[in-house]
Amino acid sequence: MRLPRALVLALSVSALLPGSVSASAPLTLVLTPSRDPTALQEAGDAFAKTLTRLSGVSIKTIVASDYAGVVEALRSRRVDLAFVHPVGYVLANREAGCHILVRDIWQGKTAYTARIYVLKAKGLTRLEDLRGRTIAFVDPASSSGYIYPMVLLMKRGLVTSRDPKSFFKDALFAGTHEAALRALLRGSVDAAASFDTALQIHLKGDPAAEQITHVAETPPIPEAGICARPGLDPAVRERLKAALLAIKKPEYAALLKQVYDIDGFIEASDRDYDPVREAMDLMGLTR
Repeated sequence: MRLPRALVLALSVSALLPGSVSASAPLTLVLTPSRDPTALQEAGDAFAKTLTRLSGVSIKTIVASDYAGVVEALRSRRVDLAFVHPVGYVLANREAGCHILVRDIWQGKTAYTARIYVLKAKGLTRLEDLRGRTIAFVDPASSSGYIYPMVLLMKRGLVTSRDPKSFFKDALFAGTHEAALRALLRGSVDAAASFDTALQIHLKGDPAAEQITHVAETPPIPEAGICARPGLDPAVRERLKAALLAIKKPEYAALLKQVYDIDGFIEASDRDYDPVREAMDLMGLTR
């Protein structure tokens, strides 16, 4: 008799809850949905296969419906491991007690920065020059496209009460990093917030990128990583960590590119994300 798919999933999830894990039950790794879910699931399955082979621990992957779903799945212990962005890890640690295992290496770096971009032709050279002008942020949950730039503006005493309109004439959320940069190029806004290599990635090959410069840059933001739920056997956690550290270029370059276009992983500590906690606290982001 064929069981309904929802029941099969429920039974699979219950097998992962504390006290019911069997020796053969695979651990579940949840992926943050940053692109097409079908393609990401395929990449995740290949990643899980490699991680299983290297660690000797059976792993399967699922793709969450959204960023909040990753944190909730960890909090309720429906999954064991997760790819998390910096803010997502801080929330997962606060709400679920999760442990960071490794941090991503992306484009050869383990941290990045946020910048506030302007057009060279406008002659703007300082943050203060943007008073009474307009800016395109990315998304309220974006580290480099909103949270870190806002904290920078607040620490400079330019933005008050966590309200960008206390300094700018108007502020909008473009939705994506590229959209924010395109709004700047069109002249729809006077400034745009994004990450340090946004021009090379989102305007690659576009000569218009030469028209853009930046007037401010934030302190480093730690890269995303993989965390584990509390209660996971420490010995298993260490085997997984060792295996993850072994998945790196050049041998696994194609696999890593398919997942999140990363280069590999490095050791990570909860302390690495203290700057993210500070930024979130200043923005009043407790959940």
